[in-house]
Amino acid sequence: MMVTLQAEIERFESNGEKTGWSYVFVPQEVANQIKPDNRREIRVKGFIDQLAVEGMCLMPVKSDGFILPLNKLIRQKLRKEAGATIGLQLEHHADFKIEMPDDLEICLMDEPGLLAQFLDRPKSHQNYFINWLNSAKTEPTRTKRLVMIVNAMAHQWDFGMMIREGREAGSREVGR
Repeated sequence: MMVTLQAEIERFESNGEKTGWSYVFVPQEVANQIKPDNRREIRVKGFIDQLAVEGMCLMPVKSDGFILPLNKLIRQKLRKEAGATIGLQLEHHADFKIEMPDDLEICLMDEPGLLAQFLDRPKSHQNYFINWLNSAKTEPTRTKRLVMIVNAMAHQWDFGMMIREGREAGSREVGR
């Protein structure tokens, strides 16, 4: 069922790994119209203002409701930032899938147990890694990210831990 609502773009000033994120809040009552009685992530498609979107993730928050993160590219296309009001037309994207890239599968198969560990993660968590890998603009960046994902699986890190470790390793190299 397609639901329609108006929402203000907000920004987390201080909220752990979500600090700096821009998002809109979607009340639980509205989320129940998209996917009834659900408190887990919901993939949605539809429109933000006139911009067609698909595969976006409504994420549950501790208080009642969900947030829909709006990345920089989407905000640029909308020409809107925190404080602006946007129109949402959303419905459940039940058939949403992200395919595992061949190079990632090959790298994970190289080390015993890593592919199985990756596939044991919730699909939404696998998608964090896959989307990040696929967003690399150059081959050297993609290769570096493949190494980081394999290393994360070897250490049993989630996506956030992998990113934090990568930043810390980068700052240690700069300090040499």
